[in-house]
Amino acid sequence: MSHDTLVRLGKDICAGVYLPGQVIPAEPVLCAQLGVSRIVLREAIKGLAAKGMVEARRRTGTVVLEHSRWSLLDPDVMIWRADANGIDLSLGTDIMELRRIIEPAAARLAAERASAAERAALSAAYDAMAAAVEGRGDYVTADLAFHSTIIQACANPFVSQLQSVMATVLRICFERVAAMPGGRRRSLPLHRNVCEAIVQNRPVDAETAVIELLNDAERDMRHVLRVQGRMSADAGVDPVALSPAGAGNNKKTSINSREENLDDVAQT
Repeated sequence: MSHDTLVRLGKDICAGVYLPGQVIPAEPVLCAQLGVSRIVLREAIKGLAAKGMVEARRRTGTVVLEHSRWSLLDPDVMIWRADANGIDLSLGTDIMELRRIIEPAAARLAAERASAAERAALSAAYDAMAAAVEGRGDYVTADLAFHSTIIQACANPFVSQLQSVMATVLRICFERVAAMPGGRRRSLPLHRNVCEAIVQNRPVDAETAVIELLNDAERDMRHVLRVQGRMSADAGVDPVALSPAGAGNNKKTSINSREENLDDVAQT
């Protein structure tokens, strides 16, 4: 029950039900609203505090903290943000930037360092993706195994510590964005290029192939976000304002400019 309460409150905070600087309702009120005991609620609040989302203050109560203080790489926080409002422009761009920082270099290292067993596991994951495209097996599971194998095969203990973080990032991308019609079949040859470069010990080609794969994934993400934006506009909702980090975020101008530049590159 403590975990369920933690998840519910975490999602409410991510959805903006309780805003940064706001004091959440007192224990008796929250216990009545959630149907839990004070012990359960306190355990949930402790969990949120450990994730940097709230802080108990004497004579004030439990206050929601600024987003910059949240443990943004915590898998729970990442999933709550995505579940609360879907992937908006800000979160989607942040996710792709994180992937661009980590995955190309990881692929280069994997091509240099992967063991025979890891190369075989990568090939098996690709084969499972190909089978799933034809309707045999689960594509998301195979895709996660493919990318997780690359992270593990780069044989860097610090990068390996990011395994759970990257698995969460990738699952958010794959489940919410990469399922657009035809996207999986179109990206399959790009995954094959990555697989072959790593298996054949070609580091530069592996890095280039991952960048091409990420370019394709980002085009799909921008397309999905534009569709979501039009749907929100039709419903009278500002899609940027939906994000807890959206209001007044100066990144939006630069993100829009970067989208236009990427579109120009894609057209050429």
